[in-house]
Amino acid sequence: MKIRLLYLMLLGMFGITSCSSINTTVDNIVEVDEMNMILKINDTFVDATFYDNASVKELKRLAKDTLVISMHMYGGFEQVGSIGHSLPSSDQELTTDYGDIVLYSSNQLVIFYGSNTWNYTKLGHIHLSKEELKTLLSNGDVVVTLSLCEA
Repeated sequence: MKIRLLYLMLLGMFGITSCSSINTTVDNIVEVDEMNMILKINDTFVDATFYDNASVKELKRLAKDTLVISMHMYGGFEQVGSIGHSLPSSDQELTTDYGDIVLYSSNQLVIFYGSNTWNYTKLGHIHLSKEELKTLLSNGDVVVTLSLCEA
């Protein structure tokens, strides 16, 4: 677990730096929809996959200029925070699992380190073990930062 977190921190220090400048010349404009979204929890970059849906596309547009979300613990199994905007949603009853990233009530980002059943829109999934997620998410409020990187 410690090795994986160290790897992700090193990736953040060295690998993500190439994402900090997005080439926007007329000949080389990269569409936001074609870019990868980068997820950081506090100071830790995490490996996450985001789904291809209308909610994620709008979230990417907001993340273009970096989106910072203050999250708070809720229910002993999730972190939740206001996105500050309403996103398109396609809620359905889901039973979540650790690592799931969902949209709640069209304007709340939720990251699970446990499980719950409710109406959500799927956004993505974090690829960490249950123990790694608990370490990152169950010890108080966190700050989530979303940004974009050329694919």
